[in-house]
Amino acid sequence: MVERAAGPLPSLTQFPSGEPVDRETVTAWIEAYVDAWRSNDPVRIGALFTEDATYAYDPWSQPLQGRRAIIDGWLNEPDEAGSWEAEYRPMLIRGDRALVTGVTRYSSGETYSNLFVIDFDEKGICRSFTEWYMLRPAADSGT
Repeated sequence: MVERAAGPLPSLTQFPSGEPVDRETVTAWIEAYVDAWRSNDPVRIGALFTEDATYAYDPWSQPLQGRRAIIDGWLNEPDEAGSWEAEYRPMLIRGDRALVTGVTRYSSGETYSNLFVIDFDEKGICRSFTEWYMLRPAADSGT
């Protein structure tokens, strides 16, 4: 098993056995995620996550623990509104886990391919979020 400082990497083949989520729930959550990111509103950010949620900006770092830490983490170095655009969509949903893919483009010229691993509770609120992001080569940033 591959390990990181915070523990084992999230498995993409072993899915949690909680209450299943559907495409509409995941899509609505993604839209709310982008809206919260754009607004930097702590209430909108907090509404996305359970009280005890974890949020990892990458799969190797120690994740933020709890809603308050997630809100503080988002607001610590916020992206300015209008400095980015994002397009995300569900790729795979199984049980209470969704894999979401997409692209984030910054006005600075950087473009990232993204993969989110999101576990939801029975109400469709995120309880675990891990982001994987890859900087695209400059020649590939427009696609």
